[in-house]
Amino acid sequence: MAAKTYDYLFKLLLIGDSGVGKTCVLFRFSDDAFNDTFISTIGIDFKIKTIEIDGKTIKLQIWDTAGQERFRTITMAYYRGAMGIMLVYDITNRKSFENIQQWMKNIEQNASNDVEKIILGNKCDMDSNREVSKEEGKDLARKYGLQFYETSAKEMINIKEAFLEMSGRIKSKLESRVEPSSTKSKARGIVKVSGKHEKKGSSFCKFF
Repeated sequence: MAAKTYDYLFKLLLIGDSGVGKTCVLFRFSDDAFNDTFISTIGIDFKIKTIEIDGKTIKLQIWDTAGQERFRTITMAYYRGAMGIMLVYDITNRKSFENIQQWMKNIEQNASNDVEKIILGNKCDMDSNREVSKEEGKDLARKYGLQFYETSAKEMINIKEAFLEMSGRIKSKLESRVEPSSTKSKARGIVKVSGKHEKKGSSFCKFF
């Protein structure tokens, strides 16, 4: 049996209206590639990317969801088990920005209460066509108490930073849940996680 090559496995989700650049953001981060030919995602797709934070190897399973209404029922099923959700809008499309509030409602209805969230205002390289100011993006993020980045998949602006920020927050949250157990519990091979006792080696997070 092959040895595990990572310390953590995080499931992340990209959501937002169709055409905001979710797939481009994903491919720029996972493959450092960019294609300006728009091809709408059918249903859902995913990529795997391994990163390192504070000496820990983290395997990211990143799901790219379709933004069209007809796929909404399919994609909502993937909210469950997501540890981090990136809400993406297009700075040149005000409607996609306004719809972030509806996407937030979808998260509240379908994802776990403690899921990490971040807002990305994508296509910031297209400043001449801007319909949403950076300050508006910041204000929306502040309203929900979230981190905010303006990004460009084309120019590789804040893509890596956004994923590292989210992954770091998830990692810190998981590590804060692990409390030191008593010497007696350790001797029995038991650790205390989030107020519950689990056997060592068992997973304290469900990803699906």
